[in-house]
Amino acid sequence: MHEYTSTTRVWGLSCPGFPEEVSRARRWARDILRDSPLADDAELIVSELSTNAIRHTASGWEPGSFHLAVAVSAQVVAVSVTDDGGAATAPKVEHQDHEAERGRGLGMVSLIAHRVVVHDTDQGHTVTAELYADARLGGRRC
Repeated sequence: MHEYTSTTRVWGLSCPGFPEEVSRARRWARDILRDSPLADDAELIVSELSTNAIRHTASGWEPGSFHLAVAVSAQVVAVSVTDDGGAATAPKVEHQDHEAERGRGLGMVSLIAHRVVVHDTDQGHTVTAELYADARLGGRRC
């Protein structure tokens, strides 16, 4: 194998913090993952994480933005959304009642993904959701 060859491919997309950009982000992820059995789950995760960035952080303020990364290997699809910060609290998984109108997005992501990690920085937050091609590789799946 060539020393610069990697078995993981990574794509990135920056979007203005407008609600209509969420559908563009979903289509972008769907195009990347069109041959993956994990595409539907990844698309839903992109939608939820992008919506959360716009609704709950400075990404939804003028001239805010959010940034997506999709990393794909034979074993894992990882979806990351980075926001512009500005929220009073960091994103956290909350399992709300199924009839709650708010606060269910990250909880739903944690039920779909095998692993969810939140990284906080001075500039914002990055939420990464990992989907494993083979659930026996690790993590939990509810």
